[in-house]
Amino acid sequence: MLMRLFSFAMLLLCCLGGTHAAFGNTPAEAQIGDVLRDAALQGLNGPAKRLAEFRGRPLIINVWASWCGPCKSEMQSLERLAWLEPAGRFAVIGISTDDYPDEALGLLKQTNATISQFIDTQLQMEHLLGATRLPLTVLVGADGRVLDKVYGAREWDSPDALRLIGKTFGIKFGAPPR
Repeated sequence: MLMRLFSFAMLLLCCLGGTHAAFGNTPAEAQIGDVLRDAALQGLNGPAKRLAEFRGRPLIINVWASWCGPCKSEMQSLERLAWLEPAGRFAVIGISTDDYPDEALGLLKQTNATISQFIDTQLQMEHLLGATRLPLTVLVGADGRVLDKVYGAREWDSPDALRLIGKTFGIKFGAPPR
């Protein structure tokens, strides 16, 4: 019974969309306008890195979990986004909040993920980014400053999402392939 309640609560949190943060902040959460402090990122489908290694060009960070249906539904659009022109002008990474790396890796294999993915078993990035519900996508400027936080699943290569990314990062996309 307790497990069923926990599962229901997690599903409810996962599905509560909304475009921007509506709940309280987590401890040490970087707010919009703050510069993200450096943090170690444990590699999931590649090597470990430091968050500071992504400075110098805009960064899109997607926070997800393998048990989150909306997270799964947006993964392919993040992959497509990463390959769009002028996507080379920004980086796209994922951070799994799964407790068990094998579960996260299973989803990455299922979806043929190619973008750099990291795992956050200690909740460091979850707290830093304010991932009170999933999925969370954080748009970070080249200087490391948080420019926007988007809660809930999106089709990240859709015209609306491309307008948001283009406006936030000051870049222009061509017509997305369909």
